[in-house]
Amino acid sequence: MGASLEGAPPRNAHQVLGDSFAAHAEAAWAGPGVEEGVRGANGPHATCHAHPFYAASMGRDLTVFMVEWGQLGAIPVESRIGRLDDMAWPWELDDVDNGGYERAHGWLRPPGRAPAWCAECNFLNTTGAHIPHVRAGAAWSDMRPLVDASVREAVDSFLGGLIWDADQADVPAASGGGEVFPPATDRMHPNVLLACSPEAAAGKARAWERVEPSLEGLRGPFAVECEGWAGRPDTYEGFVALLRAWGGVVKEAARRGWGLVGLP
Repeated sequence: MGASLEGAPPRNAHQVLGDSFAAHAEAAWAGPGVEEGVRGANGPHATCHAHPFYAASMGRDLTVFMVEWGQLGAIPVESRIGRLDDMAWPWELDDVDNGGYERAHGWLRPPGRAPAWCAECNFLNTTGAHIPHVRAGAAWSDMRPLVDASVREAVDSFLGGLIWDADQADVPAASGGGEVFPPATDRMHPNVLLACSPEAAAGKARAWERVEPSLEGLRGPFAVECEGWAGRPDTYEGFVALLRAWGGVVKEAARRGWGLVGLP
């Protein structure tokens, strides 16, 4: 996985396995994602799928949308990704540097008088890159054996399908955001990085309520397993800042009853 701090202790087996995945990114892919049940191709999906781990992550962006699921379901499946892309980069605003967008509390909303049915999240501490989320998920994989069981279960529920999956070290399996989006033709270059239904987002908001008071308890495990290692967040503070950002995202999505979609 790269260089470590001088004098650092040997890495554990899970970390060594992570090193192997990082070194062989072109041959590896994420696990199938965390599923919490699926209902129909266009109806509600109590599910959250993610594709965040290692494969081709360097240089990739992550654009996260909060989406009204009914409006998304009304768009033909094959057109949904393109429609979200249009919302992120509308051609009519190319010459004005997105000046017509409304920015509020970390969310970017498209202009116009029609009621907004989606909004883009700005992760201000990642500059839009995917790799910080990958590294945070890998850090959680490293430290979770050292975390109290009740806290571990809550963090698993919160991060699963967003930036971490329990099966990320298993044999790669392709997935296309459940049945919400068309399947990717090339699993090394997925169309969708995460798809989280309104029901799943609400569950993650509830999990975050349990996680947030326990964040300080992650400091020690982070120091033991992650601090100073390449391919992990630089600091505990940076790791927690990203978790807090995701906490804000799932809380707002749950408040609205909307889902989440992440595009590369």
